[in-house]
Formats: sequence, C-alpha cells, structure tokens
Amino acid sequence: MAAMKQETETRVSHLPEHGPIDQKTGREVLLSLKNVDITFGKGDDAVRAVQNASFDIYKGETFSLVGESGSGKTTIGRAVIRVNPLANGEIDYKGVRISGKIPHTLDREIIRNIQMVFQDPAACLNERATVDYIISEGLYNFHLFENEADRVKKVENMIEQVGLLPEHLTRYPHEFSGGQRQRIGIARAMVMEPEMVVADEPISALDVSIRAQVLNLMKKFQEEKELTYLFIAHDLSVVRFISDRIGVIYKGHIVEIAEAEELFNFPLHPYTHSLISAIPIPDPELEKRKVLYTYDPSIHDYSTDQPELVDIGHNHFVYGNKKEIEEYKAVREKGVPLKPIQIAEEGTEIKRVETAIDEAKLQEFLVQPPHDTGSIWYVVLSFLLPILGLVGMLLFKKFRHIRNYKQCRKGTIAGFVMLGIILAVFLVLFAFVVI
Repeated sequence: MAAMKQETETRVSHLPEHGPIDQKTGREVLLSLKNVDITFGKGDDAVRAVQNASFDIYKGETFSLVGESGSGKTTIGRAVIRVNPLANGEIDYKGVRISGKIPHTLDREIIRNIQMVFQDPAACLNERATVDYIISEGLYNFHLFENEADRVKKVENMIEQVGLLPEHLTRYPHEFSGGQRQRIGIARAMVMEPEMVVADEPISALDVSIRAQVLNLMKKFQEEKELTYLFIAHDLSVVRFISDRIGVIYKGHIVEIAEAEELFNFPLHPYTHSLISAIPIPDPELEKRKVLYTYDPSIHDYSTDQPELVDIGHNHFVYGNKKEIEEYKAVREKGVPLKPIQIAEEGTEIKRVETAIDEAKLQEFLVQPPHDTGSIWYVVLSFLLPILGLVGMLLFKKFRHIRNYKQCRKGTIAGFVMLGIILAVFLVLFAFVVI
C-alpha cells in the first residue's frame, strides 16, 4: 500500500490550484511539515539538527519560527526550498510531496512558487552582476517575459516598489547600503510572483532604523499579492507584531505553536517563557530590575513517558509528556494571562532565576576545553601505541576533551586490530615451523 502511495505521489508533475482544507480551522493549508528529521554527517559525527518537526502554514498568513542560534530554524527554511535533504518525514506543498526525488516539472514550479529572502544581504548577491541582472535572473531562467521591453518594465516596476530608483539598476551591490541590498534581495524574490516566501532573519543584519522600513515593505507585498511568509527570527519583540502564528523551536524540537497573542499571554513551555523573559525593555531602569528566567532542560523527565506535540485547545500546541500536558491544560483553562517578564521591587537584590543547575556546572558543560583540538596525531600515536591510546581515552573522557577522546578511540581500535592480525600471522607461521 505504501509503495502504491509513493508511486502515485511521484506521478504528480504539477501543483494543484488550491491546497487541502484544515478541518478544524477551515483554512487552506499551503505548506505542511510531517515528522521531519534533518541530519548532517554520518556515524559518530552525525548531528540531528531537526527532530520530528510537524506544523502547517495556512495560505496568506505569516508563520514565524523562533528560537536561539543553532536551534534548527534556518535548517527547516532551507529544507522547504529543497536545499537540505530530509532524513525522515516529508514536506507537502498544496498537498503534494515536494521533499525527496520529484519530477523536474514539479521542481521548477516549486522553485518559482517558493522564494527565499536571505539573512545576509551582502553575501547573497553576486558582486560581479548588476542589479538589473540580479533581479532579472529568475525571469530569464523561467522565461517570464514576452520580450525585452516587457522584462525591463517588470524590473523597473519592481525596483520602484521596493523604494529604489531605475538608475540603480546599472550599479553593483557593493555600491549600496545594507538596507538597500536587502531591498534588492526582496525585489529579486518578488519579481518571480511567488505564493510563499521564506524570510530567513531578513532584518537581523540591518540597523534598527531600517528594520521597520523592510518589515513594512514585506507587509505591503503580503497585502497586495496575498503572500504567505515563513518568517525565521530570534527577536520575539519583532515577531509578535508581524506574525499570525508563532512556532518555538529548541534544539531541533518544535516545543510550542500558537497564535501570536495567545503565545505571549500563555507561554506554557518553560523555554518559551525564557525567550519572552529575555526581550529587552526600552526603559533602562526597568531593564536593570528585570528578572531573567533561564531554561534548564533537566527539569523534564522523559525516561519513561515520551513527549509529543499536543493540541491543548485554543489552537495551542505544546511539547511534553502526559503529566506536563495535563499541567499545561490546567494553566490554560484558568484563562489568567501569565507574566513571563517580571520586574523586581526597587532596592531588592536581582537574582537570575535558575531551575536546578549550578552556574559553575553550566559553564563546565558549555565551555569547550581550549586544548580539545581533535588532532590527527592522536589517531597516529594511538595506532602505534594502542595501550597508551587506551590510557589517553580514559583521561580525555574524564576531563571532557570529547574530540581528543574520539581520535584516540579511532587510533586505539585500529591499533589493537593490527596487533591482532600480526599475532594471528605469527601464530600461523609458528605452527608451520613446529609441524
């Protein structure tokens, strides 16, 4: 049955006009992630960047994905545009699987319909190409113009819509400021007339005064063209005011999904609580007295009862085991908004709220030892002197030199294997001599 389903999916060579309808909300689902795993590397060096991520994005909305650096936000965004392959799960666009191997015609439709605005406006533009060519490249690749006059008209119209002038088309990216370069990147994406845009922290590299202009520009395009945004960010203060729904990700796991105001009024997962408590307060006096909440994952006991992402009502999803989910439901049903940002009374001593872990131990885990280089010489020495390599393994493991430990382990295993081979050959030769 699974083989027949897969064969049916591979035959789909074009996208349908509309996606499936969510039975709960009655809205059209444009993009759907189902149990997505993304892994980099192999064997001992494999890193599971995203684990069992599932969420839907409705047509016309702004879905924001927030989390700290390295949590897997950009990895998911790059998987949506088919740059990062999936280790497990699937990504559907309008109900059609777009992850993995798909027909060439469907791949071209996805490229045109899902565009990306990148984080670094300097690195994502070709320094040797003029602005005219940068914006026109997609038009050339997909033949989206009738003649040269039509192409010029489309490019000039788009450059004016993003707040630049037609005479800027003959210039090169290095001649523009960061905000202007980001506008060029937005124009390059919008000229393709996409249905969805993956915005990977599009304002994080910009000055504060320019951020509002870029956000307003993106909002204008959304209203005019009925765009759908997957907005990747780590600044919750910005996300709150531009998002319809927000997904919070921690170390590759989606831990909470809710509408923007719902999430800020009822941040049920402790990690969401910690993110909101870290939002800066414009008043310096209040900022000094703000009580920070630090998330500690050791408060969860998932040894027997495994966690999952559960809808607790109000279109609010939280990641937890059965006991935690019941607690989250009880808090939400009370209907009393939570206050993750707390201000201590004036004159009282401010203490960071820790949840069961000592600061010194935390630094011990987080800070990598300076001499943990993982040098290839540890492999060589352990191979030549496997007994010494075994001692080195034990010492490096004790003092948390993980890279050195792995190198010694490789060399030691290879060394003992070689000694075993030599010993076996010697025994065979000795047996022949004796006989």
